[in-house]
Amino acid sequence: MDGMITLDRETPVLRRDGRIVNALTVDVEDYFQVEALARAVPRSEWDSIPSRVEASVDRLLALFEARGAKATFFTLGWIAERHQAMVQRIVGFGHELASHGLSHLRADRQSRDEFRADIRRSKVLLEDIGQTPVRGYRAATFSIGAGNLWAHDELAEAGFAYSSSIYPIAHDLYGMPEAPRAPFRTGSGAVLEIPLSTVRLGGRNLPASGGGYFRLLPYVVSRAAFRRVNHAESRPAVFYMHPWEIDAAQPRVAGLLAKSRFRHYLNLGRMYGRLGRLLGDFAWDRMDAVFLGPGR
Repeated sequence: MDGMITLDRETPVLRRDGRIVNALTVDVEDYFQVEALARAVPRSEWDSIPSRVEASVDRLLALFEARGAKATFFTLGWIAERHQAMVQRIVGFGHELASHGLSHLRADRQSRDEFRADIRRSKVLLEDIGQTPVRGYRAATFSIGAGNLWAHDELAEAGFAYSSSIYPIAHDLYGMPEAPRAPFRTGSGAVLEIPLSTVRLGGRNLPASGGGYFRLLPYVVSRAAFRRVNHAESRPAVFYMHPWEIDAAQPRVAGLLAKSRFRHYLNLGRMYGRLGRLLGDFAWDRMDAVFLGPGR
């Protein structure tokens, strides 16, 4: 692996009012499309389930506008086709539109040909609906890792500039703990991989990018982790979330394993308030602004 991976030495550090600017990201999918519910909600039923994503995205757009924060919305093609006006509102508010693939299929469960078709179709679809270039990609469930690093070359050939698809932690659903914790390149080097943020403690990488951990742990833990990335390491952090995480009234899906139920529903009622605190405690912007900078 050492010969395949090179750290990106040109990553700029964007500062605003003396603070490092971090990347705010939203994975735009509906509550029933997540990995934790995959066994209980077949894909064949998706179109028959009332969607809740648009109301939550609009709440996020209003919150981000009120706080002066811009974000990157990694959007499923499946969602974009059915909520075109919502996608156009995301772009209209000045946020970055990026790809989350077509229908939340894990990249590590696709052949190379299937992956190529998926990313190219999603890019064309999003650009047609949003009328804006799509330069970023995030694989469903952070499913790029040691076994499919060829995905970066496919992304480059499809016209993407960056990916944020690798989480350098050990996890039962995803993770590449041996990956660099800072932005890096593989293969041809044409695509920048921006890994999800971690902190190093006791010889291990611990998650520090939001998501379920942001709901699970007290807010002060997440705040301390972001401060450590910004101040001790002088690097921007990446925060991610989903629209359904601020929707405490979403239906409870029956037949879930205890672990899946815990992961999905824990502290949904606290997420919106914590997010507001996070927006005030740190500076935020789009992925392309934070990590690519002018001319990249």
